[in-house]
Amino acid sequence: MEALRVDGLVKNFGGVQAVWDVSFGVKAGEHLVMIGPNGAGKTTLLNLINGQLTPSAGRIEFFGRDVTSMTTHRRSHLGMARAFQILSLLSNLTVMENVLITLHGTRPSRYRMFRRVEGFADVYDLACQAIESLDLWERRDELVKNISYGEQRRLEISLGLALQPKMLLLDEPSAGLTKDESQVVVDIIKGLGNEQTLLIVDHDMELVFEVASRIIVLHQGAIIADGLPEEIQQNSRVREVYMGLEE
Repeated sequence: MEALRVDGLVKNFGGVQAVWDVSFGVKAGEHLVMIGPNGAGKTTLLNLINGQLTPSAGRIEFFGRDVTSMTTHRRSHLGMARAFQILSLLSNLTVMENVLITLHGTRPSRYRMFRRVEGFADVYDLACQAIESLDLWERRDELVKNISYGEQRRLEISLGLALQPKMLLLDEPSAGLTKDESQVVVDIIKGLGNEQTLLIVDHDMELVFEVASRIIVLHQGAIIADGLPEEIQQNSRVREVYMGLEE
């Protein structure tokens, strides 16, 4: 089953063509990674898939449903979640409060404002599971601004996973992390196995080739390669464009 199908996607910003005639699919349970040099159109493509941008042309289907003109929050309710390159956490709230707010935001319980959050047992239990799964339990009552950047990155991923999405979009999950912190993210992603469909954008080649079941390479808004990690590693066009090597 395909989780995502993108057909003939185009995005123009005035005279600038950021994405051009991009087509690909993502199978349920697949870990697809998109790579490419700066300005290749990766984040723009992710924004189109997530609904933050409207395509100039083309079609996006999510589990067989046309979502091309759907808003981001409607796609979220269908099971598409995203963790951003720039952290979108509430820094003056605790780790636990961030997770609880995220969970409440997609449930009918968000309209019940005069009740202690512990009263929503299912939501509270899910929040506890999400925090424990990423080894943040001891930090649950800490303000987010007081935990390390690596811990904030893990929290951002946990917020996406806590929503139990059908597909999770990860935008540069290793950005700003040390080698050790990046390895923690790798372990988290690999631990998800094929139970979680992932679409990842990242520049960290060690992370990319460790977690990807398939890789797409973008250059100047178009796909120049699509294949297994070992195929991409040996692709001369990819080496020339992405790695800056000559044939």
